[in-house]
Amino acid sequence: MSLDSDGDARGSTAAAARGAATVRVAPPSAAPGRAGLVLLTLILAAGVANINLAVANVALPDIGKAFNASQTALDLVAVGYSLGLATSVLYLGALGDRYGRKLLLVVGMALSVPACLLAAYAPSAGVLVGARVLGGLSAGMAYPTTLALITALWSGVARTRAIALWAGIGSAMAALGPVVSGALLQHHWWGSVFVFTLPLAAVALVMALLYVPSHVNESSNPVDNLGGILSVVLVAALILAINFAPVPNAGVLTLVLAAVAVVATIAFVVRQRRAANPLYDLHIAGRRIFWVAALGGVIVFGSLMGAMFIGQQFMQNVLGYSTLDAGLAILPAAVFMVLVAAPSARLVHARGSRFTLLAGYLFCLLSFLTMLLLWKQGTPYWQVGLGYGLLGVGIGLFGTPASRSLTSSVPVRRVGMASGTADLQRDLGGAIMQSIFGALLTAGYAAAVASAVAGAPDKSQITSSVQSQLEKSFSSAADVAKEYPQYAGAITAAAKSSFLQGANWAYGAGIIAVVAGIVVVFFCFPRKDEEEELLDGYQERDAESGGR
Repeated sequence: MSLDSDGDARGSTAAAARGAATVRVAPPSAAPGRAGLVLLTLILAAGVANINLAVANVALPDIGKAFNASQTALDLVAVGYSLGLATSVLYLGALGDRYGRKLLLVVGMALSVPACLLAAYAPSAGVLVGARVLGGLSAGMAYPTTLALITALWSGVARTRAIALWAGIGSAMAALGPVVSGALLQHHWWGSVFVFTLPLAAVALVMALLYVPSHVNESSNPVDNLGGILSVVLVAALILAINFAPVPNAGVLTLVLAAVAVVATIAFVVRQRRAANPLYDLHIAGRRIFWVAALGGVIVFGSLMGAMFIGQQFMQNVLGYSTLDAGLAILPAAVFMVLVAAPSARLVHARGSRFTLLAGYLFCLLSFLTMLLLWKQGTPYWQVGLGYGLLGVGIGLFGTPASRSLTSSVPVRRVGMASGTADLQRDLGGAIMQSIFGALLTAGYAAAVASAVAGAPDKSQITSSVQSQLEKSFSSAADVAKEYPQYAGAITAAAKSSFLQGANWAYGAGIIAVVAGIVVVFFCFPRKDEEEELLDGYQERDAESGGR
């Protein structure tokens, strides 16, 4: 028997003793009144966040042209929403636990309106990044609340099914966002992609006011505000450090941001160990079912965001897809996320979370191998669709057991922490993986361009300013090609080849991350019987301590 953090062994022993004399009975299912309308409201609210998280990717080439933006600026536009979400989700989840989850949901939906409008009409790339961060903060209020309310209002098998629908439909809406964005960009300016969620937000806001119950199993403990501030600082510093790492002459800034992230992390851990009512209970976070699921989600959901980020640029820049075609190309991911969501819930109950998590990882690994080995210049669509289809199956399988493991291993009064972690694994994972993928894309692209320039027969005619523009981003290289039409073919071909090198560096990083996740889940996550025993032990211990 393994000794897990904070009572796992004791819980296993108690559950095993009971199991020797009795047959384990599944916990009863429960659902709130007007359950369908409540769940629809929560899915719609989550959908606003999921769609806004993904819409920028398809517009990145147009945004780059509009602002003559560098690849780093485009990376920050793409990651800005995740940055706002990831920095705030833990703190805001705790505030919702204390002061009202419905209140936070309503305020978040309302704040998304000005955030979307500011993004749509941003006069510069810097303002656009700020608007995306603000939008992420609004989602940080609403998004964690949706899963927290599902956990508080549903129980047993009904909860698992509700989570499966929430996870599957929410992920599919994120994948469908680029399709609508691509259609809009065929006829409207780049800012149109940021406003089409406004009607959805309005409907979700009204339904939240009408149907979502108030004050369900909320905490009366004070919020750890210092811990919340430290969590914001450490996540923001970490993500920004990754994004600025490949930027020329930004070494000092990167080191400062990295140092701030390290110091804030140490201070956060010390604070959480000493606080009477910690923002993030490290004893609960140390439970094996909790931390393995959390880490796994960071990798898988981060891989999804990273693949979408790179893929949209690859299809438009290298394959020459229109914005609509690029959006439609990811439909296999959306379709399979929905199709797999319900079977994943049944698979969890039949084979356990560990088996389902590993199955999800396997499909994600196959997806990245497809991207690395098959996505080249002239790649036919079936190979693009295959990569996204495999990724959709992987996310669909992984989402339900990951969210269920987090919410089932904490006391109900701590569901804000669980839902915050469920959101954090998507948002922090997305921000980190997009940042890593973007940094590798930027570095790989610039290195390939520099190598091509060094090997060019007429390299003496290429000035340093032109080379700098070529290395800046694919859109900048396209602008240079227009200025020098006699070399346009060679410049475009070199830019496409250079982009592929950077993209392959990113896909390689995705493969390494997924393999690491497989190893962690395989060796650390309990099998089905032990998982049930540990969950029983957690519930007993939490009941003895009054759910604190």
